[in-house]
Amino acid sequence: MNKNDKKFWIWFSRIQGINCIQKEKLLKQFESPCELWNMNKTDLRKIEKINENNINEILNEKYRKDLEKYEEYMNRNNIQIITILDNEYPKKLRNIYDKPIVLYAKGNLDLMKQNGIAIVGCRNCSTYGKSIAKKLAYNLAKQNKCIISGLARGIDKYSHIGAVEAKGNTIAVIGNGLNNIYPYENKELSERIVKNNGLIITEYIIGTPPNRFNFPARNRIISALSDAIVVVEATEKSGSLITADFGLEHGKEIFAVPGNIDNANSIGTNNLIKQGANIVTNFKDILNVCYS
Repeated sequence: MNKNDKKFWIWFSRIQGINCIQKEKLLKQFESPCELWNMNKTDLRKIEKINENNINEILNEKYRKDLEKYEEYMNRNNIQIITILDNEYPKKLRNIYDKPIVLYAKGNLDLMKQNGIAIVGCRNCSTYGKSIAKKLAYNLAKQNKCIISGLARGIDKYSHIGAVEAKGNTIAVIGNGLNNIYPYENKELSERIVKNNGLIITEYIIGTPPNRFNFPARNRIISALSDAIVVVEATEKSGSLITADFGLEHGKEIFAVPGNIDNANSIGTNNLIKQGANIVTNFKDILNVCYS
């Protein structure tokens, strides 16, 4: 990708009123966002299945401002941009329906090609949940499995810690821009991940705040990059169950750690087991199902 191309992809990724599926359809008609950038309203109206709202978003000047500043920040902070047209774009993501058009990444891109296990769970987890997440991640990382999670509080955090302490590989998929690690308490952990040859990725341009609706969307990326999804603790309506749902949609193996029936954090995981998820009592349970 040359310098000019990067500017147009940054612009294209900033457009909020056109979703990933619509953007992919536009890219099938044009070689790059550059062509769309140069179109006027009359040109855009000739495009099939594009409406006035889409046209107004494409022409909206707010998305075209400060693109050089975005590039400069990304260059200074070693943030890479991978587009759906690049060879580096992970094959696992190409297989899903609403694939991200652009990924912003910091760290080792090769990890997206490796065998990966997602470990997820609730933010307000128990001491037991922290211990299990860390132990599973540590042992799986020692078996050269990349640990994938969302860098959130609770289970996500301890899954990444387990992988880092094993000197293994881990990918953190976040729901905001790479200029702002959320929650802030995990900033040091994010730095450890990158220093340990790990990877942090997002589909959101720098400056994007951690909006609530971004996190369910990022869960589809966690699922797509993984061979299996392990839910350690989850309440009845936990967001981690969304990741499990994406996993079912993507054809992944689903695992759940059984829990105390009197603990609210066990309702989601125990329900997954009732519905047919694999029970995890040892990291080898995961290896035996997925890699034997």
